[in-house]
Amino acid sequence: MSSTSSDFAAVGTGYAAYSRGGRGRLRHDLTARRILAELGDRPARILDVGCGDGEMVLRLAAAGHQVTGVEKSPGMLASATERVAADPAIAERVTLTRGDIHHLPYDDGAFDAVVCHGVVMYLPDSVAPVAHLARLVAPGGLLSILTKNALAVGVREALSGDYALARAQIESGQADSVGNLGIRTRGDIPDHLDSLARANGLTPLPWQGVRIFHDHRMDWQPSEEDYQAALETEWAASSRSPYRELGRLVHTVARRPEATS
Repeated sequence: MSSTSSDFAAVGTGYAAYSRGGRGRLRHDLTARRILAELGDRPARILDVGCGDGEMVLRLAAAGHQVTGVEKSPGMLASATERVAADPAIAERVTLTRGDIHHLPYDDGAFDAVVCHGVVMYLPDSVAPVAHLARLVAPGGLLSILTKNALAVGVREALSGDYALARAQIESGQADSVGNLGIRTRGDIPDHLDSLARANGLTPLPWQGVRIFHDHRMDWQPSEEDYQAALETEWAASSRSPYRELGRLVHTVARRPEATS
């Protein structure tokens, strides 16, 4: 989840509040649903790179998978450790360690799934990060990347009523902007991420747009009934064009082909 330790140590409280709110829940629910559907019922070895405060680690471990979480920010890692320790049944399936995307001390093909959500958007480019992640995916395994969607430049700003900023971004095509955590982020085009997956020996699966209709609702605290209705609407739109192109985030998934005998 983090780019630098100092950045995310300072915004950890804000990120926790975001995760608990409707917008954050949509991100986590939509991506977890897709990953778990692709993994199936068999327990998997999963690596979560940039695991933040452990939200996805907890979800995947609760589903019965063995999860290793890697996080660069000491503050975020401490939060993840505390959350995992609070559930002993989950804790026995989780390993947490400090590290970053550029230095992952694992063998090639060590994991059935590699998850990296909300990290690549904080890095200068996606080429090297995708290569670092892809090498760790076992035959038949998955690579899941969630990052900022360059196709949706200016959509949040326009829907929020900041028309000058929206127009400037739309006319320039500039995908770099300051996100709601106060840190500059960089966007990627889904087709580019798919091409990087192919370049690293993986086969892209259909990508999804995440937070199509609710990204601009910064303080959205829906009732549970309204949230579930919103979630199912977002899920239906996430895999369909032209809706998915308007998602603030893009979730790309790719699979390494099974080994041939």
